[in-house]
Formats: sequence, C-alpha cells, structure tokens
Amino acid sequence: MTLARIGVLSLLALALGAGIAGLAGSGSLLGVLTQAVIYAIFALGVGVLLRQSGLVSFGHALFFGAAGYGMGVVLALDWMPAEAAIPVVLLAIGVLAFLIGLVIVRVPGIAFGMLTLAIGQMAYLLAFRARGLTGGADGMGIHWPATLFGYSQSALLKPATVFLIAWVSMVLTTVLLLFILRTRFGAITEAIRDNEERARFIGIGTTAPRAAVYALSAVVAGIAGILSSLNTGFVSPENLHWSVSAITLLMVIVGGFEKLAGPIIGAIVYVMFKDLLGGYATHSMALFGAALIAVIVFSPHGIAGALERLCIRLRHGPGVRRKSV
Repeated sequence: MTLARIGVLSLLALALGAGIAGLAGSGSLLGVLTQAVIYAIFALGVGVLLRQSGLVSFGHALFFGAAGYGMGVVLALDWMPAEAAIPVVLLAIGVLAFLIGLVIVRVPGIAFGMLTLAIGQMAYLLAFRARGLTGGADGMGIHWPATLFGYSQSALLKPATVFLIAWVSMVLTTVLLLFILRTRFGAITEAIRDNEERARFIGIGTTAPRAAVYALSAVVAGIAGILSSLNTGFVSPENLHWSVSAITLLMVIVGGFEKLAGPIIGAIVYVMFKDLLGGYATHSMALFGAALIAVIVFSPHGIAGALERLCIRLRHGPGVRRKSV
C-alpha cells in the first residue's frame, strides 16, 4: 500500500467517523459505537502482537486496565496535569511491557500465553486487594479535570464528542502502526516470526525486537484503556481480568489478524452483535460461538480475509486466488 493510498484512506475514514457521529441521533447508539471503537483499538494491539510475532496473549487486559488505573492514581494524587499524565502513563506501560517482554518472549507457543495469563491475573488480584489505592472490588472513579486540552469537560463528554475522539484515535493509531510496520523494524519482526533460527543465523537478535513488538501492542492496548476511562470515568479490577483478554482475542480471530483492519472489524462486529442480541443476553455468547466456528471453518483468515477475496473476485474475476501471506 502506497503512502498516497494510506493518506486517502485515512481521510475517508475520518470523514466516515464524522458522518456516523452526525447521523447517529441517539446517545445510546453513540455510546455503543464508542465502546466498539475502544475495543477495536484494544483488539488492534492484540492483533499486532499476533501478526508480527505469532504470539497469543491471554493477559493483555493488564495494559488495558493499568492505563485506567494509572490515570486514576495520577489524577487522584495530583502529580501532574492530565495532559501530561496521558503520555507518561503510556510511556510507563511501554517500558513495563518491554521489560516483561524481555523475559517472556523467550518462551515459545502456549507457554507464552500461559505466562501472560499468570501475569495478568496477578495484576487483577493486586488491584482487587489493594483497596486503599484502587478501591478494591468497588473500583475507582477517575476524576478528570474541568478542562482537558483547553476544552471543558462538559463539551468533551458529550456522546458525539467522545465517539469522535475514540474514532480519530483509532484511525491515527492504525496509520502510525502502518508506518511502523513498513520500516526495517517490521521486516525484522516478520523474519523472526517466520523463522527465528534462521534470523539468528544471519545475525539478527531476536529477543529485543520481539519484546519491542510486545511493548508496542501494550501501548496500543493502553490507548484503549485511557479512552475507556475517559468514556466511563471509572475503572475496576474487571478491566484486568483474563476474560477481557479472551474476548478481545476472539474479536481478533473473527476479524482476522493478517490485516490491521481485521481486529477493528472483528471488535465492531462483536460489540454490535452483542448489542443487537441484548434481549437474548443469556444465549448471546453461544450464538457468537457458533458464528466464530463458522468464520474459522469457512474463512480462516477472518472477515477481513473474506472481504479481501470478495474484492479480488469483483476486480479480476472468480479465477484469481488470494495470495498467501
């Protein structure tokens, strides 16, 4: 994809977000859409890790919840303005994830997933029991200042405004990831993913790049966590629970992780699917499970892969096959 095409698609995506915000008259609908976009960013982080390193994390909710708790603690203790706290919290998450990654990316396959699960659950129990700092099971209210980046809180917390903030953040994050993955760093991490032994043989160190991908994916999950804390003004230990990571991983599988748009599509489909089935809440996960099985069987590359194949057929005819990635 050329830079010009990326620019055009980015502008179209921003225009689409503005159109959705203008056409969606209901505040409740905008609330659901905002939640979908926030989870799309979260899923994007999980998808980047799977795409670039081939590693499955069951504990990325650690960074999603830690971002909210980080903002809550910093603002409660009045350590710095909220405008400075946002990049500081994201930087802290990136450094923490890189240090953790230096240890756990050395472990292959399912053992890596189990380590991420264990670390995430440790954070969940810590937040659950540190009642004096985090509020324990009751959660923690996040006291955002009256003005943020020069805008009043009442203006920022309007449903349409929060949706636009989340949408623009999603588009900018995706574009930034596209640029990062087009660099030498992206090529190196793909080489390590495809054949780690050969990468070492030609002189490429494998641990630091894999830890860097883990940190990058954690920062993206942290962006989603900060947006969630802005949207709800609240964070609880449930944000750190492994089930949040598992649901996000399902979004990635449904959407497809080979394309950056895949996790975004999967998250939006999942949240909207769950909202539409609100009247059948007790059976919603069973229905989504059936849909997941159908996607895995009939479209192993997810919804994004199916859409890509459809576009290729419409452009070149049914005889053209999808190129393997």
